[in-house]
Amino acid sequence: MSWTDERVEGLKKMWAEGKSASQIAKDLGGVTRNAVIGKVHRLGLSNRAGASAPAPEKKPSRASSKPATRTKTTQVRVVEVAVAPRKPIVPAGQPLPPQPSANEISPEALENVRKVEKTAKKIGLLELTERTCKWPIGDPATDEFWFCGLAVQQGKPYCEAHVGVAFQPMSNRRDRRR
Repeated sequence: MSWTDERVEGLKKMWAEGKSASQIAKDLGGVTRNAVIGKVHRLGLSNRAGASAPAPEKKPSRASSKPATRTKTTQVRVVEVAVAPRKPIVPAGQPLPPQPSANEISPEALENVRKVEKTAKKIGLLELTERTCKWPIGDPATDEFWFCGLAVQQGKPYCEAHVGVAFQPMSNRRDRRR
């Protein structure tokens, strides 16, 4: 279906009469409600969202000899949209700047992780199993990248030290945000 001049004029007329997009689609035939809405948008016709149904004309009172006049008012609605500033784009190959963390790790947990990483098995991706700690260490783009590889804690993907860093109680996380 193509939008001929006659169909566009029919659309404009029915839209001005207040018909819904579904009614217009049905009257035009061969076009969907969404196609009507899209065409209305592209034509820049009023969206009628804030407009109420036209008020019925008042009949002149018997005492008045003047005919009632109807004035048309246009309402303009200004909407302010707050847009968060975009973060700068870091070119490929450059390290990301440090990010603020909602989950600050306790010094004790960090010290425990450092001790464990000294005794870690340092395994590669293909050596990971359900029983090995999958905590990544290092930069994946370098040869010095490895996984912890120690025995995992029951039901977790990491060893005891890395579980202490990765899974923190809800109350602790809520307290840090305040």
